[in-house]
Amino acid sequence: MHSARLTLRLWQDCDAEALYKYACDSDVGPRAGWPPHNSVEESLDIIRTVFHNSTTWAIVWNETGEPIGAMGYGPSCECSLPALDGEPTVGYWVGKPYWGMGICTEALRLMIDHIRLTTSIESLISGHFTDNPASGRVMEKCGFVPTGETVFDNSLFGGDNRPIRVLRLSLMGQE
Repeated sequence: MHSARLTLRLWQDCDAEALYKYACDSDVGPRAGWPPHNSVEESLDIIRTVFHNSTTWAIVWNETGEPIGAMGYGPSCECSLPALDGEPTVGYWVGKPYWGMGICTEALRLMIDHIRLTTSIESLISGHFTDNPASGRVMEKCGFVPTGETVFDNSLFGGDNRPIRVLRLSLMGQE
């Protein structure tokens, strides 16, 4: 998947250093519910396990060819969002130097277009910690609608009793 600025492609082992470069930042992972990476080896392990599937992509900055974040969807994660039957959960993040540039919105639109063209998925669900409203703005720009809030105990890193705003995107009848 490509746009003028971005490419979404599957993760590769050779991306471990770039992943670590951005995922070790203590301002990045905790906003999305995961701990900062502690080493390139840990990042490689994440590529080989968590990111090793056909619906999780590296967000690659075309200007440099470097992965700067991740975008994906899949079965409802450990965060237990109130998903409908067969409704995948969307997740994304981008490295701090790229915040505020519209990259997550652009990447999410690419992924939504891909889902519409290649699947029969009827809706998507996602959520963000209420203290990270920028993530919610990304979802809303892409058509997600707020459906309420929930609170998770310890299912996400830093998620102990932090409220999460839940949003859903219906893909029915939209082109």
